[in-house]
Amino acid sequence: MTGTRSWIVPVAGAALAFALAAAWLGPVALVLVTWLALWALNARLAEAPAARLIAPVLFGVTLLVLWEMTVHLLEVPTVILPAPSQIGVAFSKNLPTLWADFVQTVLKGALSGWLIGCAAGVATALLVARSDVLRRGLLPVGNFMAALPIVGTAPILVMWFGFGWESKAAVVVVMVFFPVLVNTVAGLQDTDAMQRDLMRTYGASPAQELRYLKIRAALPFVFNGLKIATTLALIGAIVAEFFGSPTVGLGFRISTEVGRLNLPMVWASITVAALAGSLSYGLIALLERRLTFWHPSQRARR
Repeated sequence: MTGTRSWIVPVAGAALAFALAAAWLGPVALVLVTWLALWALNARLAEAPAARLIAPVLFGVTLLVLWEMTVHLLEVPTVILPAPSQIGVAFSKNLPTLWADFVQTVLKGALSGWLIGCAAGVATALLVARSDVLRRGLLPVGNFMAALPIVGTAPILVMWFGFGWESKAAVVVVMVFFPVLVNTVAGLQDTDAMQRDLMRTYGASPAQELRYLKIRAALPFVFNGLKIATTLALIGAIVAEFFGSPTVGLGFRISTEVGRLNLPMVWASITVAALAGSLSYGLIALLERRLTFWHPSQRARR
């Protein structure tokens, strides 16, 4: 009974405040009161046993509700900010088009470039870690290349590789190669002298030392680079399509629909990109948790 009353009082108070705001205080106050009520609900559910699952979902729903209310109550023009309901309608009506864009940008351009760039970065790191000359010479060049703006390199690569997905994959390779390289090299060096001496005491060969000591120590660093590369890959593929692509792709769709002032479709394309990026990042994080369960950073999250 006590638990029931603890829920009835805040809910009744929020309903009363909502009614008063709607009647007398106007749309801005109504949005603020709704935000406060939903914030209180979020804070209450954050203490629930399943808070890790409930909290992000409820927080996202809260943002969508406030977004919808703000657009309708303040009469925001669609060309400035469409409501989530309008974006949902555009998404459902253009599923075949958005699927084709997803395949072109994410599966062909971003994924292929990510695989090639990450594999090349890890392989190069294994060579760099064994050579002081390569480490001192290549890593500064890598930092320089990573600082190059994509809006400068993307048009050049599009001219070199054409308007197809191959040029987008090339842009992604350039963007993800050096973050993965730098993180992997740092991980391979994350062993102390005592550990290396112990391996030599056991008579371990250089290959065994690499397999059982250095690669294990480097895994958290490698996954950090892979997660960074996941977001960079999607950004690179989309931005590269702004400089030339077939009549398909998320970047092409965004630039075309912006010119037509079709903002719901623009936001639908952005939603596809956000979902793809979040899913990719989540898969890498899940794989990291499975393979580096022994690391302190993973044990602290349990």
